[in-house]
Amino acid sequence: MISKALNNRIVLINKEVGPTSHDIVVRVRKMTGVKRVGHAGTLDPFAEGLLIVLIGRESTKRQSEFLHMDKGYEAVLHFGASSTTDDCTGDITPAKGATPPSQEELESVLHSCIGEHEQLPPAFSAKKIKGKKAYELARKGITPELSRKKITIHSIDLLNYSWPLATIRVHVSSGTYIRALARDIGTTLSCGAYLEKLKRTSIGPYKLEDAINVLSITKDGVSL
Repeated sequence: MISKALNNRIVLINKEVGPTSHDIVVRVRKMTGVKRVGHAGTLDPFAEGLLIVLIGRESTKRQSEFLHMDKGYEAVLHFGASSTTDDCTGDITPAKGATPPSQEELESVLHSCIGEHEQLPPAFSAKKIKGKKAYELARKGITPELSRKKITIHSIDLLNYSWPLATIRVHVSSGTYIRALARDIGTTLSCGAYLEKLKRTSIGPYKLEDAINVLSITKDGVSL
């Protein structure tokens, strides 16, 4: 029997590094006995942080509402190299002769990122091209012809910098790829960069500090 406490629930999950967003959804289905479960915004397996899980028919109907909300992240950029996936999971190629930028140079480039831009999605992304996902083509060695998409970076702050790593905090519009942002920052600085770590800290008004571990969910409800 399904607890009434679990019907039509919106649960904030603190996803750890490792599982996919779909893995979390499958786990919630098994732990609750509710078949209609979804999530509102994918986090890659190497990423962690806030994942909104929607339990029940009425909650899953609101999925698009959450997908269009702004997002907040803390990210670690790795300079001096590039990646086929723009993150730590791809094939890494060191940038020959890369010169470490000063903190002032890095902060200047970060400041220039604020505002509306047209961003080129990563080749290894779920963007559809003639019915096929970009990453399916990229895995076959085919360079996908992706179109730039308008995104907005509301704020970006440098939290720490010690070559080759920099930690930033960003607040961005829905649809912004943080790994593409890392790639573009590295390109602008002429030293290359890819995304080493990623933590989602907010989705609209929902905050990571209010999230729970997925193991807190049981058939009797949510154990806090």
